[in-house]
Order: sequence, then structure tokens, then C-alpha cells
Amino acid sequence: MASTPAPKSCASCGREIQWRKKWEKNWDEVKYCSDACRKRGIRPVDEKLTRTIVELLDARAAAATVCPSEAARAVGGDDWRDLMEPARRAARRLVAAGEVEITQRGQVVDPSTAKGPIRIRKVR
Repeated sequence: MASTPAPKSCASCGREIQWRKKWEKNWDEVKYCSDACRKRGIRPVDEKLTRTIVELLDARAAAATVCPSEAARAVGGDDWRDLMEPARRAARRLVAAGEVEITQRGQVVDPSTAKGPIRIRKVR
């Protein structure tokens, strides 16, 4: 019996994609966790949020953290609240790339399942 392939991250939202039997023949081509993520893809604002998170972290001490709202405010101005979920998605993509960690109360958490306020910090 063949082993189950390792999970991978969604290209849009950064959440973990678990292998499913229906993807057996094309697992290597699976990039998105859902139809919504496939339709959304990566927009220019998503790329800007990702760059902004990295820039905010680069401007701080090595162990410092940022809130996704800081990136949302920097990119969205007065309409920043609409960018909160895109900022969280950007943080999850950075986790998948191995660049940052997502924390809650100072502890690293699984970005796919984290609920509530989060902080982002560089990988130590």
C-alpha cells in the first residue's frame, strides 16, 4: 500500500491542504484548498500585504512581532479593516515559505487553525 503524500500549503490562503483520494492522479498540480481560493488566487494587494509584513518585520528587532492590522493599515489606509483577512492570508503564506511564525500569547501556533488575535514574527 502506497503512503499518503505530505500535506502542502494553499497558494492563496496559506492553509494546509490535506491529500484526498480524489486528487490521487493530480496531487502534484493541486495548488488551492478550495474553489474560492482558486478564484481569488493572488491579487496585487495580496502581494503588497506580503511585502509590507516583511518590511515591518525588517524594521524591528529580531524577536519583535507585528500584528496583521499594521500591514492592513499601511496598505489600506482608512479602509484597512477590509484587508484584515487578506493580511492574515499573507502571513500564512509567509509561514508556508518558512519566513515567519504566527504566535498567540507568545507561543507558536498552527496558522491553519489559529482563531482570534495573532502576531507575526521572523523565524528564529
